[in-house]
Amino acid sequence: MSANRPLSPHLQVYRLPLTGLISITHRMTGVLLSMGLLLFVYVLLAIAAGESTYLDMQAFMSFWLFKLVYWGFVYALFFHLCHGIRHLIWDVGKTFDRATMNRYALIELGCSAILTFAAFLLF
Repeated sequence: MSANRPLSPHLQVYRLPLTGLISITHRMTGVLLSMGLLLFVYVLLAIAAGESTYLDMQAFMSFWLFKLVYWGFVYALFFHLCHGIRHLIWDVGKTFDRATMNRYALIELGCSAILTFAAFLLF
């Protein structure tokens, strides 16, 4: 092997661009939303099973960790929504220059945080 061969940057050195991180996060929130639907089905089944099961589910879901999971689910939903809107804009064929993509990524993060905070205030 030649010692003059260029080496690929390893993971500790390479830094993903913001749009790459947003893309990976979009995929992760999609998976989290799918898993969160199982929790939603549990809530629906508890409602359908009657009052005592519903009260047991409420007691179970009032634990702080499940409240954190719930708000994480809400944030994932809004983030996924905002990124979906961004994809609709991309489908038009616009905003593919780096500066605009980074600006839209920041807008997407801000809007999803604002929507989550607004939902927190309303509920």
